[in-house]
Amino acid sequence: MSYYRFLLRSLQPSVTKCLTKPNSSLPPLSFALGSSRSFAFSSAEEAAAERRRRKRRLRVEPPLGSLRDPNTPRPILDPNAPRMPESTSALTGPRLNLHNRVQSLIRSGDLDSASATARQAVFSNTRPTVFTCNAITAAMYRARRFDDAVAHFQFFFRQTNIIPNVVSYNILINTHCDAGRVDTALDVYRHILENAPFSPSTVTYRHLTKGLVESNRISEAMDLLREMLNKGHGADSLVYNILMDGFIKLGNMEKALELFEELKERCEVYDGVVHATLMEAYFQKGTEKEAMDSYKELLGRQFNMNAVTCNTLLVVLMKYGKMNDALALFDHMLAAHKPLSFIAVNTDSYNLMINEYFRLRKIEEAIAIFKKTGPKPYVMDVGGYNNIIGKLCAEDGWVEEAEKLLDEMYTKSVKPNVQTFEFLIDAYFREGKMDAAIRCFNKMVNPPVETVKPTFSIFGTNVTSVEDLGMKTSVTFYNKVICGFVERERLEEAQEVLKRMAEKQVKPDLASYDCLVMALCKLGKLDQIRTLLDEMAKNEVALSPALHETVLNAFGKEGWREDVERVLQQRISNIHSSDSSAYVPQIQQVTA
Repeated sequence: MSYYRFLLRSLQPSVTKCLTKPNSSLPPLSFALGSSRSFAFSSAEEAAAERRRRKRRLRVEPPLGSLRDPNTPRPILDPNAPRMPESTSALTGPRLNLHNRVQSLIRSGDLDSASATARQAVFSNTRPTVFTCNAITAAMYRARRFDDAVAHFQFFFRQTNIIPNVVSYNILINTHCDAGRVDTALDVYRHILENAPFSPSTVTYRHLTKGLVESNRISEAMDLLREMLNKGHGADSLVYNILMDGFIKLGNMEKALELFEELKERCEVYDGVVHATLMEAYFQKGTEKEAMDSYKELLGRQFNMNAVTCNTLLVVLMKYGKMNDALALFDHMLAAHKPLSFIAVNTDSYNLMINEYFRLRKIEEAIAIFKKTGPKPYVMDVGGYNNIIGKLCAEDGWVEEAEKLLDEMYTKSVKPNVQTFEFLIDAYFREGKMDAAIRCFNKMVNPPVETVKPTFSIFGTNVTSVEDLGMKTSVTFYNKVICGFVERERLEEAQEVLKRMAEKQVKPDLASYDCLVMALCKLGKLDQIRTLLDEMAKNEVALSPALHETVLNAFGKEGWREDVERVLQQRISNIHSSDSSAYVPQIQQVTA
C-alpha cells in the first residue's frame, strides 16, 4: 500500500504540469473528465431543478414502502394469486386516446370499425384497457348482436389475456339472458364465484333475476334472491321489483305485496320504481284508489328520486290519464334539479311530457313544457330539440315554430345533426316550400359563419376546423333530397345537390343518379344524360336493368340506340376491369 502512495506522490507534479501547460497535447481537465461520462442534463441548473422536482414529488406522493410500518414484516406475495383487473388510472396517455377514438366510432354507429380498431391495438404497444373492451362488448349487446358480444368477450378476456372486471361479466350475463341462454348465464355467475378475485355485484343479480323471470323460472329467481342476501349483499330494490312484477303477471298479487313489505323492512330508502310497478298492477285491476294511495305513500317518504325513477312514474301516471299529477311531478323534478350534485330531470323527462301533449293535440302546451325550467335550468341536448322539431314538422302549420327552435339551437350552442335538418326538409317538401328546402339544405352543408365556433387562434386570426364548416352526411340523405327535388320537377336543384356530394367527398351510388336520369330521359335532355353517364362511369356505378333500358329508349328516339348500347356494354366490361377511363369520351363521340 505504501508503494502505491509513493507512486502517486511522484507522479502528481508531472500530471499537474501537463494539465496546466497551455500548449500541452492533453485536453483540459474538465473536458477530459466530461468525455468519460454522458451527462443527462445540458447544464447544472437543469440537474438541480430535476432533483428538486423529484424531492417534491416524493413529498407529495411518497412511495408505498415508506407508508409501511417498519415493525410489520413484508407480506409474501403469492405467485398463484389471481390477477386483478385494471383501475381507471390505466386510462391515461395513448390508451386514453385509443379509448376515446373507439367511443367516437361507437357513438357514430360504426361498431365494426370500433371493433377492428380495438382488436388491432391488442397486438400493438398501446393495448386497450378493460374499459375499452367493455365499451365495445356493451355496444354489440345494445345493437342486439349477441353472438358478436360473446365473441368479443372471448377474444379480449380469454385469448389476449386482458383481465375482465365485474362489468365485463355483467355484460356477458345480460347478453346470454336476453339471447335466451339463462343456463349459460348462470354458469358465468358460478365462474365468478369460483375463480374471480371479486364478488358479483347487485347488477349481476338484476340481470340473472330478470332472465329467470322471463324464462318462467321464478322459483329459481327467488332462490337467487335469498342467495344474494345470504352473501351479504343489501336488499336491492330493483331485484325485488323484477320479482314483484313477475308475480303480478302470474296473478299472485299477495306474493308481490309480501316481497314489498320485506323490502320496506330491510331498507328504509328504496327505488320508487317499485311503486310504479304496484301502481300499474292496481290500475290494471281497476282499483284506482289503491294505485294513487301507493303513489301518495311514495311522495310522503320524500325520497330524492333521480330522473330515471321519476320518468317511470311519469309513464304510469300519463298512461292512465293522471295528467295533473304527472305535471305536478314534473314541476317537482324541475325544482329538485341541482346539477351537478343531483340530477332530477333529463331529456327523456321532457320528451315524455311533450309526446303526451302532442298525443292529446295540445301543441301549445307541449311548446310551453319544452321552454319550462326550474331554479337550475336544464341544458337541453340535440336529442330533445330533435324530438319536438320532428313533432312540429309532422303537424300542419307548425313548421315556422320548428324553424325558430333551429335558430335557438345555434344561440344555445347546441349543434344540430342530420336528423334535425331531415325533419325540416321533409316538411318543406310536403308543403311545397322548395325555396325554404334549398335554404335549409345550404344551412346544413355550409352553416353560417357566425354559428361556427373557432377552434384556436394563430397570429391573431381565428381558425375554424374543417369539420365545423359543414356537416358530413350519408349518401342516403343526399339521395332523399335529390329524389325530393326530382319529384317536384326541380331538376336544376337536384343536379346542384349531386354536385355538392363531390364537394363534401360523399361518393354517390346508383340511387343518386337513378331518379334524376329517369326524369331527364322523359324530358329528352340527352346532353345532361350524357354528362351524368360519364360521372357514373368515373364513379364506377353500374346501371340497373330498368335504367339501362330507359337510357337506350331515350337515345333510340334520335337513332343512336345501337351505338349507345355498344358503348354501355363496353362500359360494363371497363367497370369489371376497374378501368373506366376509356369509357368517358365514348358517349360524347357517339352522340356528337
